[in-house]
Amino acid sequence: MAAPAFPPIGGRLREARQRKQLTVRGLARAVDVSPSMISQIETGKSSPSVSTLYAITAALGISIEDVFGDPDRPSGGDSTVEDRHAAPEPAASAARVVGEASGAETPNSGPVDRSSDSAVSQGLRLLAQSRRVGPAVHPEDREVLQLDSGVTWELLGKLPDTHVEFLRITYEPGGSSSGAGVLMRHQGTEYGYVLSGSLTLTLAFATYVLEPGDSISFACATPHAYANHGIEPAVGIWFVVSHFG
Repeated sequence: MAAPAFPPIGGRLREARQRKQLTVRGLARAVDVSPSMISQIETGKSSPSVSTLYAITAALGISIEDVFGDPDRPSGGDSTVEDRHAAPEPAASAARVVGEASGAETPNSGPVDRSSDSAVSQGLRLLAQSRRVGPAVHPEDREVLQLDSGVTWELLGKLPDTHVEFLRITYEPGGSSSGAGVLMRHQGTEYGYVLSGSLTLTLAFATYVLEPGDSISFACATPHAYANHGIEPAVGIWFVVSHFG
């Protein structure tokens, strides 16, 4: 099976930052990381952890879905094998608020950032919402994000005008949602089902060891983190449903 190409996550984050007219230093302050880390992520020299990615997308007012995407692949879901590599889709854009804009990795986060609700961002939001992945997605065609700390996300599908992250997640042995073990918070409701391996969920003051067949569901505003303390990859199917009013 051919390995799928990783989308240019750094470039997409840089474009979203520039659209929001934020400097590297300003974004670093909002996310509580160093400016050099932001620069390394944007230039592809390093990958963000799960918690850092959620914090960055929250500060930029975009969704996790917006950093997926192959620019050489059309977004329409009714394409055939022959037209799969037709005209490129518009780049995914700053579309909507996914989390809390400041301190998204800590229990005492600030208010949701809605400063991107301009006429331009509303147009960009419509572009992102109209994106489609599927209806059938074969393993070799999945869009993949390879994150720091041994985590891989694969996008399993996307329907227009929906706010659901439908993912196959893999935590390698020793992998975690944050290399520093920081708990994260973000917008939405999270559902997960473990297929193989063992995954440890820290949820507020409780710890759950998830084995194959176990499932979880909780409000993403609850501080949480994942880690694989086992000797084999932990693989699961995850849904993160965002709520917008």
